[in-house]
Amino acid sequence: MISSFIITFRETLEAALIIGIILSYLAKTKETKYNKIVYLGVFAGVIASILGAIGFHYIAGGFEGAAEEIFEGITMMIGAGLLTWMILWMLQQKRVAQKLKDKVHFHVSRAMRFELFFLVFVAVLREGIETVIFLNAAAFVSESGTLSGAFLGIIAAIILGYVMFVMALKVNLKIFFNITSILLILFASGLVAHGIHEFQEAGLIPVIQEHLFDINPPVTEEGIYPSLHEKGTIGSIAKGLFGYNGDPSLIEVFSWLLYLVIISYSWYWIDKRK
Repeated sequence: MISSFIITFRETLEAALIIGIILSYLAKTKETKYNKIVYLGVFAGVIASILGAIGFHYIAGGFEGAAEEIFEGITMMIGAGLLTWMILWMLQQKRVAQKLKDKVHFHVSRAMRFELFFLVFVAVLREGIETVIFLNAAAFVSESGTLSGAFLGIIAAIILGYVMFVMALKVNLKIFFNITSILLILFASGLVAHGIHEFQEAGLIPVIQEHLFDINPPVTEEGIYPSLHEKGTIGSIAKGLFGYNGDPSLIEVFSWLLYLVIISYSWYWIDKRK
């Protein structure tokens, strides 16, 4: 539930920020007559995202056995890749709000209604498609609470996005995105490790050492999982959020650590270059 909350919260907030920047610019330049084009772009983007989610669910539901494990593994790797690209892209951007305003001014000044619509449509659709992929990956990792967490994340992001723009963007977005980026990096590293696990289950990657360690507490006589068990209260949260596994294989642990090292160095290199 927590991982799906963070995913939809981050993605919805990004879309809300983009739309808010565009609407605020139109208001300040007294071009609110174009607001309906923005709203139409948002509506079309949401509809396209829903259709994409239906299609993705239909495709995902058609696999069984090893094919299902391979598909889940690929989905997790794609989700980790997109998360990584999104985080690193955000780190490299400067004056994102001003760039968006410049684009809107270019389109509005030439009465390019379709271009303005397309700018909003793509912004919403991109976040929507990424959310669909991320949530499917999270659903494979976490066994429950995905939809409820996603819904709460969307509501929280909409509320926060509205409050932030009412306050004229006085909130320090850099700190906010740094914190959520760290959480999403940990989530992405968990997706990588679980993707490796699925590939091992399908026989595509050798196991080498099946259990590097086993810290799962034994199940009680009543069949209840202890809190720290990967299926327990705390363990299931850590599993869904950070890819926690009580008895991982050697390659799972290695891939998890390797991803963290690579992404941390990339973050440091980008920050140093800036």
